[in-house]
Amino acid sequence: MDAPILVAVISSAAIIVVAAVTFFLTKRKEREAEWKKQKLEHYREFMDALSGTVGSDSTLEEERSWTRAANTIGLVASHRVLLALWQFQDAIARSNPNPSRKAHDEALNKLMFAIRFDLQISPADDPETFSYRLWCSGTNDPKG
Repeated sequence: MDAPILVAVISSAAIIVVAAVTFFLTKRKEREAEWKKQKLEHYREFMDALSGTVGSDSTLEEERSWTRAANTIGLVASHRVLLALWQFQDAIARSNPNPSRKAHDEALNKLMFAIRFDLQISPADDPETFSYRLWCSGTNDPKG
């Protein structure tokens, strides 16, 4: 085979390989971006439902929404998030014989940290200093 023909064949093959690799890497990045978008949407719905259960803002429908969100978050959540969620649920359960604000806050912080870690939020949070709290508007408070 002539050298120019061999060079042309090798160059053509290299171009095809590079194009294929680029295509597959681009598709993988697109799938990762779509997956992250789906996770973020699930977590947003989860946090929206959780927010509806805070203090006097809580209604029966909000409690049901929270239950549905907590039950469906497993579709996208990492095992680390699920463990933190279960710990939080145990801390806030009506059946908890020893409820405490400290256990609630610690479990909430672990849950929020796990969610942020799962979403790869940058810059990374320090687990020793990370703190999160829920806020109640108080608009449904019968005293106010």
